[in-house]
Amino acid sequence: MSNRTYNKMWIETHEALHYLLKQEITAHVAKPQTDRVMIFQMLTTFYIKYVQIFRNMEALYDQIVHPQKRRVIHHVLDGIMGRILELKNEMVNLEFSEFHYCDDVLQDLKLTPEDLEIPVPRYFVKDKLKVLKIRENILVRILSQSWAQVEQERNIKLLTLEEAIQIIQISERARQGRLRAKFMLEIRMEEEKERLAKHRVASTLAPVMAATCIQKIWRGYAQRKITKKERAEEMIFLEMAPPPNFLKPSSAELQAQKVALQRNVVQEVHEVVYQEALVTIKEQVRTVEGPDIQETLQEQIRQWFIECRNTTGKFPDYPDVEKGGSAAIFASKTPQEVLQELAAQEDRKKTKKEKKGKNEKKKKKKKGKANMEEEEHGWKMAQSNFLSTMAEGQNTYEVLGFMQKKGKKGKKKKGKDLTVNRTIDSLYEELIREGLLIQPRNVRLSDFIGEYNYLGTTLRQTDIEPMPSLLDVRQLIALYGILPLGSQAVHEKAPLVKSLLLAGPSGVGKKMLVHALCTETGANLFNLSPKNTAGKYPGKIGLQMMIHLVFKVARLLQPSVVWIDNAEKIFYKKVPKMEKELEPKRLKKSFPKILKSIKAEDRVLIVGTTQRPFDAELKSFCRGFQKIVLIPRPDYTSRFVLWRSIIQQNGGILTSSLDLSSLAKATDGYTQGHFSQAAKYVLTEQRIKQLHTKPLTAVEFITPLTKQDPVYKEEEESFKDWYAKTPLGKKRVKAAKEQENEEGREKRKKGNKGKNGKEVKKKGKKKTITIF
Repeated sequence: MSNRTYNKMWIETHEALHYLLKQEITAHVAKPQTDRVMIFQMLTTFYIKYVQIFRNMEALYDQIVHPQKRRVIHHVLDGIMGRILELKNEMVNLEFSEFHYCDDVLQDLKLTPEDLEIPVPRYFVKDKLKVLKIRENILVRILSQSWAQVEQERNIKLLTLEEAIQIIQISERARQGRLRAKFMLEIRMEEEKERLAKHRVASTLAPVMAATCIQKIWRGYAQRKITKKERAEEMIFLEMAPPPNFLKPSSAELQAQKVALQRNVVQEVHEVVYQEALVTIKEQVRTVEGPDIQETLQEQIRQWFIECRNTTGKFPDYPDVEKGGSAAIFASKTPQEVLQELAAQEDRKKTKKEKKGKNEKKKKKKKGKANMEEEEHGWKMAQSNFLSTMAEGQNTYEVLGFMQKKGKKGKKKKGKDLTVNRTIDSLYEELIREGLLIQPRNVRLSDFIGEYNYLGTTLRQTDIEPMPSLLDVRQLIALYGILPLGSQAVHEKAPLVKSLLLAGPSGVGKKMLVHALCTETGANLFNLSPKNTAGKYPGKIGLQMMIHLVFKVARLLQPSVVWIDNAEKIFYKKVPKMEKELEPKRLKKSFPKILKSIKAEDRVLIVGTTQRPFDAELKSFCRGFQKIVLIPRPDYTSRFVLWRSIIQQNGGILTSSLDLSSLAKATDGYTQGHFSQAAKYVLTEQRIKQLHTKPLTAVEFITPLTKQDPVYKEEEESFKDWYAKTPLGKKRVKAAKEQENEEGREKRKKGNKGKNGKEVKKKGKKKTITIF
């Protein structure tokens, strides 16, 4: 794509965003609404439209080469990401569910479920690639040194004479056994040759009969081959099967990828030129126009003093820096107004503290009144922290065409620093050597494969709460994890998520999502799992030091992810005897303090993973993790795409002999981890070599799966029951009961009207809930 194409795309996206901002303003001013269905449709419409604009803006930022334009887009992107998170929070509070189904809105907008996919901005990692490379090199170097020391310790181990003799005996006996087996095999082969030679009978077929037999076999083989080819061509023509090179990128796609890489190189060159120009132009202005500007300013200051003396009868004091300095002099005010303002500033400081207490009380009263009004009149759109950001970017686009990126001042951390005399490098190295800072696997969020739940809306209409799909889970990880960790502006202003819990059976990809979080945002990965912290930094003081080290480095080198595997062990109801020595509940008392210490400016996320959440104390567990994401076993559509992807990743070839649909149906209850193990078991190096002559079949994958335990329906139901007891689950259940009671009252009213002989009007299928 050329610059002209991207500029046209930018104009169209700007117009769409401008129209959407107008609709937002109208929605904020509109009267409160009481129809829950209409409210949800409005929110989802805004959400989907913002996602479409987000996708376009992200592509523009990645490919536009103009530095000033990229800064405008970056600023608008922060606003769009933040607004998406705000709308998501509104939808969760409205439906009391993390998962939403909006098929009707998608149909109205002529979109598919894939259009709901939240893109991961590529600049999260690209803009800090050099820093990440340096960190990775340090991490690899320290880990390799530690591994070398462990290997050296292992190699130094001495053997006793008896142990050495035993090893030699085992090796010698094994060698003799292999030789004996080889000799016996040769003897058996010789005997088989002799037996065949004795029973060999000469052929009695005539040459003509032999030729006819060969022709018959060959013609049958050739005809079957032609029929198979014609059938495949017919299926492709009917669009019931993909063409042979369907998955391979075309020449146009390869050329587009090449151009995209070239544009990224041009971006770097233009950025360097832009930064150099900022310095050179500033120096030129200072050298060429500096003396004239200085003389003009001095003349204006003198004139200001003279005018003040003529007005007040004496020369005023030069304003202090705290009072504005020379900026107060150059304000568009008369000398008398300036003096009055400087004098009034001192009075304001005195009365500020007194008014502060009164204002807080008034605010509380106003909030109480606002809540009462909302309860009385219905739901109204909450105020946004990001509409002004997007509007600012839009105005910059319209007026100036560029915008400078403002720097952010870091806030000083309060509290006692236990490592005040140590450098960040030494702390970083210590955490690596202790195994508390680990290297994340290089996996992308897109590697977590799944499909949309196409029956979600239908099930909810029949009062059945569906299990979330894997695609829904991936969306939540992008919203609650990747977007806030990747952008400082979004993390500071969006609804703050400090901790996230991933709950689900073994093998559904919980750990993979943790590593994907780090890969997509360039975050450090700290491991505070009970098993990993056992025996490290013992005692109360040691625990305090460990927490201090981890979160100090996490803040200084943000973004950071603090991972707690088997998180339920920290909140055990009762610690098993086998685990008492490991002290799994060490972090329980410190957990609330840790959450409280994480501020909006700290891009630090605590992520817990658990496959047995029912073993933990529910209240403290739910208090420790703000957001709980339930990851189910894959449904049929997800299993289908998972098998297809996993087989290809392990070197398999998909043919008509491999019935993926039947394989997906037969493997209900098995997880992604089971599929991966079965594929590795079947697709060995030898089997891959045979694929062209012996295609894969579905039966081959069944045998290794039978050796593994699936996720039974009872286990899945136990997860659903546990989730229903969480705060959000309870709200969902309560709302469903209220809805049923209201529907019952409406039916009784209709029945009474019918008995009285009055006409009863039928309502549509959509359910409405009045909010009071």
